[in-house]
Amino acid sequence: MNNYVDYTVGEPVSDSAAPGGSIDTRWERHRFGVKLVNPANKRKMKIIMVGTGLAGGAAAATLGELGYQVESFCFQDSPRRAHSIAAQGGINAAKNYRNDGDSVFRLFYDTIKGGDFRARESNVHRLAEISRQIIDQCVAQGVPFAREYGGLLDTRSFGGAQVSRTFYARGQTGQQLLLGAYQALERQVQAGTVTMYNRHEMLELIIIDGRARGIVARDLVTGETRSHMADAVVLASGGYGNVFYLSTNAKGSNVTATWRAHRKGALFANPCYTQIHPTCIPVSGEHQSKLTLMSESLRNDGRVWVPKEMGDDRNPRDIPEDQRDYFLERQYPAFGNLVPRDIASRAAKAVCDAKRGVGPTGLGVYLDFSAAIERLGRAAVAAKYGNLFDMYERITGENPYEVPMRIFPAVHYTMGGLWVDYNLQSTIPGLFVTGEANFSDHGANRLGASALMQGLADGYFVLPTTIGDYLAGAKLTPVPDDAPEVAEAEAEVAARLDRLLSIDGHRTVDSFHRELGHLMWDYCGMERSDEGLRKALDRIPELRREFWSDVKVPGSAATLNQSLEKAGRVADFLELGELMCLDALHRTESCGGHFRAESQTDDGEAKRDDENFSYVAAWEYTGQGQAPVLHKEDLVFEYVTPSQRSYK
Repeated sequence: MNNYVDYTVGEPVSDSAAPGGSIDTRWERHRFGVKLVNPANKRKMKIIMVGTGLAGGAAAATLGELGYQVESFCFQDSPRRAHSIAAQGGINAAKNYRNDGDSVFRLFYDTIKGGDFRARESNVHRLAEISRQIIDQCVAQGVPFAREYGGLLDTRSFGGAQVSRTFYARGQTGQQLLLGAYQALERQVQAGTVTMYNRHEMLELIIIDGRARGIVARDLVTGETRSHMADAVVLASGGYGNVFYLSTNAKGSNVTATWRAHRKGALFANPCYTQIHPTCIPVSGEHQSKLTLMSESLRNDGRVWVPKEMGDDRNPRDIPEDQRDYFLERQYPAFGNLVPRDIASRAAKAVCDAKRGVGPTGLGVYLDFSAAIERLGRAAVAAKYGNLFDMYERITGENPYEVPMRIFPAVHYTMGGLWVDYNLQSTIPGLFVTGEANFSDHGANRLGASALMQGLADGYFVLPTTIGDYLAGAKLTPVPDDAPEVAEAEAEVAARLDRLLSIDGHRTVDSFHRELGHLMWDYCGMERSDEGLRKALDRIPELRREFWSDVKVPGSAATLNQSLEKAGRVADFLELGELMCLDALHRTESCGGHFRAESQTDDGEAKRDDENFSYVAAWEYTGQGQAPVLHKEDLVFEYVTPSQRSYK
């Protein structure tokens, strides 16, 4: 008998905000058609922004510049510590500076294809259009992009594209872009349009008359919880990759903000679409709490290989060329080492499963720069990747200028998230979702260097336009101090914190999180199967019950208490993990990062089922332990014809 609940199918969901007509002019016509808020009225309106990464920081700065009152929340001690700062390799844009055939349509096509034809055409084309404005905006802010000898901005190649469209700042692009957004944000803080709440975590969404009107947030230093009210709420809280325990995400990254909204009625779309990044430092033992990403940009000059013979544990420098298998170049000659992330990850897993992996655990492949150093010189390679090489050496004790790096796939990004329409509004009116927290632009697999592009497109350009359309027509009234919905939300938060502290069990929060992570990686990771997913779905509800009866959370709620913070986040991961596995179980096709063992081609590639699964899976919460409702949004392709994805 199953230990988990199944699901029911509800009414279809559609994006009623999406414009029609020629795709080339949809965004421009939509911008012209939205309602505007005049400057005097903007000063009377308040917007809550949860998250200060690229999407949240850019949006808060832009909304403040427009004149809105903005309250911005982050659980870090500074907006500069948002996880966007960890992005390394670059940001895509269709500028065609290399004159190598790039265009808005090619970026649109590559992104749709890279997502294995599981994204909306309208959203992706808008992203490709705006990409060009993003670069101009960031250059004007002083972001120090790399430049080529003539002074133009330099670009490099990334996976899934045969043109060079990725703008970069050495190996710290995310950091430099975030500092640009942070400076813009701090300008508005100084101007008085933005109020910052550092070290505050959103724990509940407040809905009044069916609209999002505020949040309950906890001051992580003092423990005080209180409500904050506004005319609209924006979630820019990032992805949920830490459900796997080990991932490349910052340890604080979590799903709580979006999951609280999901429990209040916001549909959660495509939760099973998680991205495995092929270029991470391999796991070294159970002591680890996170994994380290090595930028995909390294695959520009690094060659991926393993020994041809099983059990060949010689020093890699002693293995001659004819005894090396450059398996990506062999399997995918058209793209070579620059195939998309999902394909590179599965190929690395395959050679390791065949017992040809390298390193102490056998879970690794080589990323070798010897040919690039010989061709370009060590100084040129250091100029491109020096900080990444230094980071690798500090962590592993090995010098990648002299011996190949060892890499292995790891959880990195999540394509799923809250369902939003073309205006970035969720199924709760007044609740908008930006960046990685929404599902909208990447389909079943994100191409490298597109996360920064989406975050800044949403923050600087899309949301500031579309949220005004909502505010201009919402006809909102002030929320009274004694509103019962506010008191109810505050009581829910207090009861949840009290319950976590009162259990006084025997297992640590981390032990539950680690067990959940093992289940997710083993059964809902790089490869999923009917049998494995059912095993996970049998165990996760049991684990959740054990958590709520045996977790040990020391301390109190009225002070700094990091164990309590983690406990709340893991409680939400335990619910999310079940939905992810259910979503993966129901989708019996393979597409992008979702690879079902039962659905593959003769040569081991992902095999889609467009007839039955060409839709967004948007899930409705009905209560813990209750069957969720699946709402389907059909995907319609007018400009790109779905086909078997090939990079050979």
